[in-house]
Amino acid sequence: MESTAYGMRVRVPLSYDEAVARTTAALKQEGFGVLTTIDVKETLQQKLAVDFRRYVILGACNPPLAHRVLQSEIDIGLLLPCNVVVYEDGIAHSVVAAVAPMTMIELVGDNPEVAAVAHEADERLRRVLASLDEGKVDR
Repeated sequence: MESTAYGMRVRVPLSYDEAVARTTAALKQEGFGVLTTIDVKETLQQKLAVDFRRYVILGACNPPLAHRVLQSEIDIGLLLPCNVVVYEDGIAHSVVAAVAPMTMIELVGDNPEVAAVAHEADERLRRVLASLDEGKVDR
């Protein structure tokens, strides 16, 4: 797993479609549902008539965690859901990346409950990526 300035990612030896399916299954195993699916390639083609690689943004939400954090910080909804992206890397592999909740928490300030929820969400998303990286997730 590789860290970025605001997220974490893994490169997996899966087709794009398989990576999307396995990512969705791995999220479900960690209690996340996918609330939104944005097909970036299709959107850019329709709106700008430009070609782009296959790229999807999955708006993942773990309802118990979302409920806890919203009770503590009502405006935190601006940072929800946890975005997970899947895209083709151009080398017959796919990349799966997730926002790092602990990085986003820096925007909120000193709120222990928000920090606790962010820590739990971060651990769960890391397990999602690790399971994909290790090939442990079936559809």
